[in-house]
Amino acid sequence: MTTPSPPAFSRPYADEATNTIYELLFCDNIALFDPEATASSAYPWNILFSPAPEAADLQKIVFDETVESRVKLLACAALRKLNQPIEEKELLGVIVEVGLDEGLDVLASYQDGSARYINYTGKMILWDVPDKGSAEMTAQIFRDSLNIVHRIGPWTEPRRSHPSKGIVRISFLVSDGLYFGEGPVNVLFNDELAAPALSSCTGMMQYLTEKVEKTQI
Repeated sequence: MTTPSPPAFSRPYADEATNTIYELLFCDNIALFDPEATASSAYPWNILFSPAPEAADLQKIVFDETVESRVKLLACAALRKLNQPIEEKELLGVIVEVGLDEGLDVLASYQDGSARYINYTGKMILWDVPDKGSAEMTAQIFRDSLNIVHRIGPWTEPRRSHPSKGIVRISFLVSDGLYFGEGPVNVLFNDELAAPALSSCTGMMQYLTEKVEKTQI
């Protein structure tokens, strides 16, 4: 199995810090993760940042239910570099990118219920403590997304730069690699296979935005 090269750094936003957050969503470049010195010497970062991690140690991270999804994705990427990918296909993250006239809107939803939303303005929501509503929406996103993952194959080339205006891309972060589909917004949102997942992600985006707005009143 070939492992894609690290993706080129994508810069859809004017602010470089926001561009870094955007890149971190995909969990495919360990060099962008920079835990504090005390954390990097503790599990699981001590394994992930080891110059030569053992496959068994990386597998421990993947199957550890206490580890967040984004960290599991880093371990999966490291295993693929060792040509020892996880045999059981597991969907760990779903990312929707919409190229608007004003810029790029992005929602990332992870299996553990956490989420990230970056508005085209660069404003963002970091959602790390799921509530009942977001947990139900996450479950629906993953049900709809699995229907797609089971019908397409992994992308074996480097991850593409962010989509351009008028294009929507839905990416699936799976234990054995990156899966994605993209097309014109009006086409993909009406596609029989893609529409349910895109609709679920749109619902999550709206939910997070409304929750944050209420806390600011």
